[in-house]
Amino acid sequence: MKPGHKRIAAIAFGLLALGIAAALVLQALEKNLMSFFTPSQVAANEAPQGRTFRIGGIVLEGSVERAGVEVQFVVTDTAKNIPVVYRGALPDLFREGKGVVAQSSLGADGVFRAREVLAKHDENYMPPETAEAVKKAHESAAKATTAPH
Repeated sequence: MKPGHKRIAAIAFGLLALGIAAALVLQALEKNLMSFFTPSQVAANEAPQGRTFRIGGIVLEGSVERAGVEVQFVVTDTAKNIPVVYRGALPDLFREGKGVVAQSSLGADGVFRAREVLAKHDENYMPPETAEAVKKAHESAAKATTAPH
């Protein structure tokens, strides 16, 4: 093989290896990419079926029920409510009426079985996605009540 051909083959092999590495990295990122959805989006079937995602909103007042290590509560964006079941210790800042983000997937029965629950970390903070979801839900509710029937 001529030196020019060897150089071209080496470059082609390098580009092929780089392409395979890039494809593997993108595939790993796609599997680990966590989408965020509001209760309204989940209720509208916009959340992926059979895939892990995050749901965020406010813990509905009066919805927390504890049975041993299992906790049931409802996440709301003031427009729609999604029931959540979680087994384990909740964060210290978890409270009714406060912001929460739960991670897992939606069951066929419409119950979100969380593997992880995150709570806001101080009185002035709410996850940006949750704050935006609550704001949009309030705007939608306001439009629905003022719309002519």
